[in-house]
Amino acid sequence: MIKNFAHRGFSGRYPENTLLAFEKAIEEGVDGIENDVQLTKDGEIIIMHDESVDRTTGGKGWVKDLTLAQLKELTANEKYGDRFPAQRVPTLREYLELVKNEPIITNIEMKTGVFEYREMEQRLVDLLREYKVEDRIIITSFNHFTVMRMKAIAPELKYGFLAYDWRIDAGEYTKKHGVACYHPDYRNLVPEVVEELHSHGIEINPYTINDPDDIRDMIAKGVNSVIGNFPDVVNRVRAEQG
Repeated sequence: MIKNFAHRGFSGRYPENTLLAFEKAIEEGVDGIENDVQLTKDGEIIIMHDESVDRTTGGKGWVKDLTLAQLKELTANEKYGDRFPAQRVPTLREYLELVKNEPIITNIEMKTGVFEYREMEQRLVDLLREYKVEDRIIITSFNHFTVMRMKAIAPELKYGFLAYDWRIDAGEYTKKHGVACYHPDYRNLVPEVVEELHSHGIEINPYTINDPDDIRDMIAKGVNSVIGNFPDVVNRVRAEQG
């Protein structure tokens, strides 16, 4: 059965990339959770999609210029008003504490497309090894140099190339670099691309799929998982399919 990955947690109904969103995804019975990591000024790995805090918190500035203490002063759900208790920017360690005993996969996207955060690579590997979750991790990035550097440091982990372009040789490219997964924008998965990826034995985990008809289309095309903001919708569609 196709796997259900919650994009930034249950982000369609709860504040994205917060412990609340991750907890609600687990309650929904997902197979996996996708999150995004950045590095603070004082070297802590935190979970946030954007390089700046402006969109998702009440603060302003780049994550890289703020300490963990400064980030923890911010609320990560201000746009929701008082619908939820105050949510703080979580560290990856806090997330791993939440999921360490859960039978779910974590897709960690390293947000190194704007700032490379070169110190984060070894810190991330050390943290994953500390929690002994190596067999439940997929590391991805749009920066494929990051993926290859991580692969050299920790070859035991599973890796994926994130992509939003219309590559015609995605499977050949991914296999050539010894990477197991390809994570494209789902709209780029035309039949020719799917066939080429399958021919090279590459795991296909597209994003961000929220519409039931698009989920059905991905199931029909034989992808390995769908990454979406509404894991409850994915579960309903999977149930329909038997």
